[in-house]
Amino acid sequence: MDAVITYVNGLDPQWQAEYAATVGGDILQKRFRDWGTLPYLYKGIRRHMPYIKNVYLVVSGESQVPDWVKESDMKVVYHRDIIPADYLPTFNCNTIELFLHRIPGIDEQFLNFNDDMFPVRDSKAEDFFLDGKPVTGFSRNLIAGNLFKIMARNTDRKVREALDMPRSAFFIRPQHTVYPFLKSACEEVHARMEKQIYASLSPVREEYNLLHYVFLDYLYYTGRAIDQRHSNKHFSLAAASSGKIAAFLKDPYTDFVCINDVQMSDERYKSTKKVLLDAFQSRFFE
Repeated sequence: MDAVITYVNGLDPQWQAEYAATVGGDILQKRFRDWGTLPYLYKGIRRHMPYIKNVYLVVSGESQVPDWVKESDMKVVYHRDIIPADYLPTFNCNTIELFLHRIPGIDEQFLNFNDDMFPVRDSKAEDFFLDGKPVTGFSRNLIAGNLFKIMARNTDRKVREALDMPRSAFFIRPQHTVYPFLKSACEEVHARMEKQIYASLSPVREEYNLLHYVFLDYLYYTGRAIDQRHSNKHFSLAAASSGKIAAFLKDPYTDFVCINDVQMSDERYKSTKKVLLDAFQSRFFE
């Protein structure tokens, strides 16, 4: 199977100019800030996931490719390679993730990493695919209390409609971790839900967006996904100190970790970044 990393460096002047011309207003730092941790994500894949063949890095354009990236290590894919021109530029991960299956040469089985998700212990291919079915945990939700959950509920409802299922007050949501996808299933969903998918596209996040959960929800409701949670730890920098996360990286007790950014002062960002980079460096390069 292959791995796909979606990445953005919000400090890139060219990217900032495109954002200002398209969106305007202030850039939401917690969504686009670069923590310098991409090398450790790549190193984690290569060290702990030997079953991964190719690693694809999906970025908006040439200025977004870090200097250290070599094509022999990661295959660079630009948004224009997979997303129709009418919907570019986009600064919305929801739009981008709906087209990852169009990466030229992508394997039938592939994993999607956000750039804040890291492999920190060995895992197995069977953790993600069993008997040709993607494996991930699903939760059943009633309350959509924030924008992300509103989009997750919208995605669930659109899938149920496409499958002629009755409406439900509840909606399912895949586990927030590394996502397993089947290229053929993504193509099937696009063929069946083309109108809904294209109507959901936008340059920034909106309530009416469909999440890439659409592919996993569809497989879940058609009996082609296995409901089994991954070994994953989630840290939010709103609640966890950099020291606590560094201690986890030194002795992790799950296979994967997600470190979620939040709004913070520049001073805290710089001090937190140093602690995390030192911890990652110690784990992967010493």
